[in-house]
Amino acid sequence: MKETGNKNNLYGYLFALAATGIWSGNFIVARNLADTVPPVSIAFWRWTVAVLVFTPFVIRQVIRDWPILKKHLPYLIISAVFGVTIFNTLIYIAGHTTTVINLSLISITFPIFIIILSRILFKERITLPKIIGIILVTFGVILIITKGSLALLLELEFFIGDIWMLLAAMLFAVYSLLLKKKPEEINILSFQYTTFAMGLAMLLPFFLIEVSVVTPAVYNSEVIFSILYIGIGASLMSYLLWNKAIAIIGPVKSAMVYYTIPLFSGVLAFLILDEKLAVIHVYSAILIISGILLSNYNPQRLRLK
Repeated sequence: MKETGNKNNLYGYLFALAATGIWSGNFIVARNLADTVPPVSIAFWRWTVAVLVFTPFVIRQVIRDWPILKKHLPYLIISAVFGVTIFNTLIYIAGHTTTVINLSLISITFPIFIIILSRILFKERITLPKIIGIILVTFGVILIITKGSLALLLELEFFIGDIWMLLAAMLFAVYSLLLKKKPEEINILSFQYTTFAMGLAMLLPFFLIEVSVVTPAVYNSEVIFSILYIGIGASLMSYLLWNKAIAIIGPVKSAMVYYTIPLFSGVLAFLILDEKLAVIHVYSAILIISGILLSNYNPQRLRLK
């Protein structure tokens, strides 16, 4: 029985790790789109692709589950607003008005918000290993983002986009906690599709307003490929993996895995953008991985074995 539980936990961490890996690629793609496609349009086309690709595989399940989904409509709407309509749109808006470094630094507040909210809402204990683990991964992420230069931190300027990114981090924390409270009778695929479709529908009026006031983007092959990636990979696949991870190991442990995003981004930048890896990346990786392992350390579980 205990072996089964450990195996499930392993799957939970792997799901969270896979979701995080795909999201790290999303940051590179989104950065390239920021100069050519308006923010709401990026979000709208991203979720349009996700819904269209998802529909053939899940529509029958959704129709069968509709009586159950209808019963929990308020919960689904709130989840759609936080996780689909607003969260990613705010990131794209922030990307137009602040720097990549600021976005990266502020994004690491998301797991901290989850831990604080879990303590307030669910009375989840904040243990000493968890606190030390958060400190280690935070230093690791700052180290990799600033390349070890304290001067770079001191020279940071703050922009309106920083506020949008901070709000986005808070909303994704709320969304992740909402997943923990998903009614068991709702099938995960039906939940995912319904929130995608609802979130997209609520984005539509804002998309139409943006199109009417902003110069339309030119959708060349590079832009289309990028939208397909964030629509299928960073939306459909990542959200399914993330939701599954939270169902198995919970939002707090999943959130700690989120800190591996800079590691994945560094590897992708090395492979795709031909950026060089340095010793500082190794130090950052050691801090981040050590922090994640320490924050998930449970001495009580070890004693039970």
